Amino acid sequence: MTVQVGRVTLSSPVMPSSGTFGYGVEFARYGDLSALGAVVVKSLSPEPWLGNAAPRVVETSGAMINAVGLQNPGIDTFCRDYLPKLHKLGAKVVVSIWGRTVADFGECAQRLTTHLAQHPELDQSVIAIEACISCPNLEDRSQMFAHSTASTTAAISAIVAVTDKPVWAKLSPNTNILGDIAEAALTAGADALTLTNTLLGIAFDPETNKPALGNGGGGVSGPALHPIALRAVYDLRNRFMDAPIVGVGGVLTGLDAQEFLVAGANAVQVGTASFVDPRAVWVIAEELAEIQQTQPTNTPTSVTANV
Repeated sequence: MTVQVGRVTLSSPVMPSSGTFGYGVEFARYGDLSALGAVVVKSLSPEPWLGNAAPRVVETSGAMINAVGLQNPGIDTFCRDYLPKLHKLGAKVVVSIWGRTVADFGECAQRLTTHLAQHPELDQSVIAIEACISCPNLEDRSQMFAHSTASTTAAISAIVAVTDKPVWAKLSPNTNILGDIAEAALTAGADALTLTNTLLGIAFDPETNKPALGNGGGGVSGPALHPIALRAVYDLRNRFMDAPIVGVGGVLTGLDAQEFLVAGANAVQVGTASFVDPRAVWVIAEELAEIQQTQPTNTPTSVTANV
């Protein structure tokens, strides 16, 4: 089950996705964190952020919509309070970061780099930085970094300039230039692409006829996202034959994970399933291992890319 994602070797191709697994330590009671490919933590900003007003999560047909708004305690608190615990638990950690400005991305990565230099025993636990340049739960959703090649280049460049860690660019499906965005990220120094973040969506409260979420709209995840994320992986694998890709979106079973590998992903992330069953990521990894014993992955060699 060992896989390679750029410069990173994972003992398993299955890991949780950012924002759905807390900071990892909360799930340690349900399984061995060291058995996962990595623990991708909830996205961190330079300073603490409270997120959006409640309600923050609503179920809808075949999906979940969230508008948590990237609530987090800040990168310094994570490094002080959570990272040592993850290290003791033997977890490999992918630190997800976000920012409202290019400077925020650089600052967050710099603070992580500084902390690891001061605490070298923790350095090997952090295997990559995932740049969340694609979250729709900001006040102005039109200004996502991953909707502009120039903004994508600037954000990834700011991170790469201050760290030697591999950088994974988490991209948005809410754009018709996904291929160009991916190229900008890779050219700027991203080691891998994480495909994809959530889709823009909205749901209404039938009793009030008002948006069900406190932020109005939010990000759609779960089974409804799966074929869309698969298509993103499928097309970008054809355009970038050698680029490491992590597939994420609607993985509820081992078969869903296998689909991503068949589409061209090197590894997969499990998100909404962890809200249904906190052991989902371990169960899916076990199911995938059983499938691969009898059904090896065959990556497509010829597809028509429309990105």
